[in-house]
Amino acid sequence: MRSHLLNATTAAVYRHSVTEGAERVARRLATAQGPFSGVTPAALAPVVDAVDLDRPLGDLTAALDELEDVYLRDAVYFHHPRYLAHLNCPVVLPAVAAEAVLSAVNSSLDTWDQSAGGTLIERRLIDWTAGRIGLGPGADGVFTSGGSQSNLQALLLAREEAGTVDPSRLRIFASACGHFSVQKSATLLGLGPDAVVPVPVDRERRMQSVVLAAELAACRAEGLIPMAIVATAGTTDFGSIDPLPEIAALAAEYGAWMHVDAAYGCGLLVSPTRRHLLDGIERADSVTVDFHKSFFQPVSSSAVLVRDGATLRHATYHADYLNPRRPATAEHLPNQVDKSLQTTRRFDALKLWMTLRVMGAEGVGTLFDEVCALAREGHALLAADPRFEVVTEPSLSTLVFRFLPESDAPDEAVDRANLHARQALFASGEAVVAGTKVDGRPYLKFTLLNPETTTADLAAVLDLIAGHAAQYLGENLVHA
Repeated sequence: MRSHLLNATTAAVYRHSVTEGAERVARRLATAQGPFSGVTPAALAPVVDAVDLDRPLGDLTAALDELEDVYLRDAVYFHHPRYLAHLNCPVVLPAVAAEAVLSAVNSSLDTWDQSAGGTLIERRLIDWTAGRIGLGPGADGVFTSGGSQSNLQALLLAREEAGTVDPSRLRIFASACGHFSVQKSATLLGLGPDAVVPVPVDRERRMQSVVLAAELAACRAEGLIPMAIVATAGTTDFGSIDPLPEIAALAAEYGAWMHVDAAYGCGLLVSPTRRHLLDGIERADSVTVDFHKSFFQPVSSSAVLVRDGATLRHATYHADYLNPRRPATAEHLPNQVDKSLQTTRRFDALKLWMTLRVMGAEGVGTLFDEVCALAREGHALLAADPRFEVVTEPSLSTLVFRFLPESDAPDEAVDRANLHARQALFASGEAVVAGTKVDGRPYLKFTLLNPETTTADLAAVLDLIAGHAAQYLGENLVHA
């Protein structure tokens, strides 16, 4: 069994194994006719369940053959131009190469004696990102598993900085269109069920700063503490960007921690043409960025940044075997675990490092600009098409819309038709779109993160949606 360990004696086998696996994936990428096979859980589950995990195949080629049946054949391929659903991006090649490197070397980024140069690369990227945001010379941060963890850590710091012994008095103000991880974080942090105050949004789905000001004033009048304001730079459903300068001014006035969830919109940091959409983010106390969304990185690659690096002490714990406390006179070792909620942690920063070294920041930003421009073109298509209504003009690369029949039909029937169209499209494997609710009614959603997607792709998918929805309505109205 030692022959399966990666070491000096198996280097040649390692090279062959990785190449064979990569060839399988390359073949699938080159031949995929759509983003999905259309397989159902009922059809695939027996295939997976039939695998006897206690009887190994003993051969990589045989295992890869089996993997074709249980995974590769039916995976959802985000690289396909008609994958239009969630915030999943196609990935850039330098990052994929880095993934192979970091998996093989297997550095753990918790302590210097487990990562060495990996620690310095991550720290350099944190400084670079903080500089792009404009947080100032005292900024710091750490890579995380994703936006939810980044938001949790930011709100942990905000809670500790609030300095109260009565957490029931703490309040978090967030857009009604903000990410659910804000509510989840409040629960995990032991705050009361009413801790998160949802702030209504305007027609563009941006937090209403006037209402926020009124809510903050009411909070103070009730003797409560405005712990944090969470602004969003790229909401999941609409890609909307909250009015960051106005929110920053209110945060300063009421002494609240300002957190910006830029998990989606962080691609604007490197945009050659749209960076101004993030004006005001430089005044934040903390910022979430997800490079695995708008920087075209493989999952996971995320970070939380803070204006004052000293606040990261609230996440610091010491263990004698790992990062023991040392006297001030002792040599300081750059242990990233001192800043992180995680202990063992992958060297995910290497993917961004390789991407910047090969493509450059503007190269990444240009790709994000392309999908934002595509969304504008998609909005024009929807606005001119009487079969659909579109909710808002896109700030980033998301379009939320709804099929509307030419003839009168009950709202409930139209709701079901839209739901059916999404399900039927997914089952066909021809395209994948997302769904959400607007004012209580189901809507469909394009999340555009693939520069290879064209307006012709969007038009074709809209025709497919309209066809599925109209067929559903026709069959059901005739039956009725």
